[in-house]
This record gives sequence, structure tokens and C-alpha cells, in this order.
Amino acid sequence: MLAPTILWLLALVAAPLVLMLLYSFAARISPDSPWPQGLTLEHYARLADPLYLRIFIRSILQAGLATFFSLLLGYPLAYYIARSPLHKRGRLLLLVVIPFWTNFLVRTYALMVLLRAQGVINSILTATGLISEPLNLLYNEAAVQVGLVYTLLPLLILPLYSNLEKLDARLISAAQDLGAGPFATFWNVTWPLSLPGVLVGCMMVFISAFGMYLVPDLMGGAKSIMVGNLIQNQFLQARNWPFGAAVALALAGVALVVALLVQRAGGLDGGEVRR
Repeated sequence: MLAPTILWLLALVAAPLVLMLLYSFAARISPDSPWPQGLTLEHYARLADPLYLRIFIRSILQAGLATFFSLLLGYPLAYYIARSPLHKRGRLLLLVVIPFWTNFLVRTYALMVLLRAQGVINSILTATGLISEPLNLLYNEAAVQVGLVYTLLPLLILPLYSNLEKLDARLISAAQDLGAGPFATFWNVTWPLSLPGVLVGCMMVFISAFGMYLVPDLMGGAKSIMVGNLIQNQFLQARNWPFGAAVALALAGVALVVALLVQRAGGLDGGEVRR
């Protein structure tokens, strides 16, 4: 019964990755043939160029900040939903996942309408007299950060909620009975037990943000190019498929390293925590 799934993965995951690997070593591509010709390491060596290193570093920093802010905003919300009465949790979770029912591009443009110079936020601030001229809320790295957090926050809330929901409330009551205050109870009981959900959620947000191209492309500027934009540019504009494939595989390598580090840091094995 696993045969259809295995065939699907081989055809749509493994085969494209192998093809990308072949293209990343291609010395040239003939317009008369879809297959790469010749072998070279030039495209991987090109990744060491300071220009591309800066793009990778910027992408890591932006993804790291998006992960941090998502955790800062998402943890209290996930905890609140998990501790809410059972009959309210479904409705609260529905509010979290509703954005996924809307096209990603539409949501991004809606956010741009809020942030642009003549948008809702600037109009309200100007009308109330708090500012005399519109604020520059778009086409900078801060706007990219807002877009990333706005887009990826549910990816952190859902696994974290799933973890916090299973937390035994009796442990919290026991800590309080033994004299622990709210902060001590959280830091010594709730936080350690929720760490697997935190790590999984942070990993999902970081990897998604690191490869994001639409948000930086629409809400950033020329100085806000990330790895996803570089790959898009190489495939669709520069038509340099071998270098684009090399960048894509480098991105996949970073994602794999992050996943392995998260697994090692959290002691995760098959979704459980080793104790």
C-alpha cells in the first residue's frame, strides 16, 4: 500500500533533486538538449563570492529574526489556546488557520495595502495628527520582517499548541503547591516540557523564511534580496540554470543542517523526546 506514495516521492521529490544536482555541475546547457553537458565545480566556487555570501548571511539573519519574533508572539497565543476551555479551542484554532484559506499572494498584497504610503496605517496616523507625513513602512528590511512573521506565524503556533495541549496540568499544580511562583513554574515546568514544540515550530519558520522569495520581492527593495530571490533570478531572468541549481542545493543543505541541529538539540527521535 506504500507503493503509490513511494512512486510519488520518487517522481516529484527524488527525481527533481537528482536533476538539480546534475545541473549544478553542468559546464554548459545546449538549447537543443535538456540535458547538461560537461562537468565543472565553477558554480559552487562562485558561491564564495562576497556578493552571494552577503545574500546568504542576510537571509540567515532575516530568517532568524522572523523565527524569534514568531516565537515571541506565537508562544503566548499557543499557550492561551491550549489552556482555554475545550469548547473554545476549535474556534481559536480556526482563527489561526483561516489565513491559509486565502491565496498567499492576495494576503501579501493586502498587507502592502496596510503599509504603503497612502495605506490604512499611514492614513490613520496622519488623520489623528500623530505624523505630518507618511512613514516609510514598505520596501525595506523591516517590511520584509513584518511580512515574514505575518505569513509564517501559524507554522509556529500549530505544533506548539499541539505540544502544550498534552502538557499535564497536574505538574503545574504540583509546582504551585510546592511554593513555585508563576515565573518559576513556567521556567522549570512549562518551558522544558514545551521545548519539543518550540524547536519544531522554530525549525519550520526558519526554513520557510530562509527560502522565501515572494515577500522580499514584493515588500523589500533592491537591498533586501534573499536566497529565494537569487534562485528565482538565476532561473527566470539570468537563465543561468546551473548556478541557480547550485544555489538551490546550498539552500537545501542549510535547511538539512538546521533540521539535524534541531533534532540533536531537542533529543527528538520519531517525534518523541528522549529522556
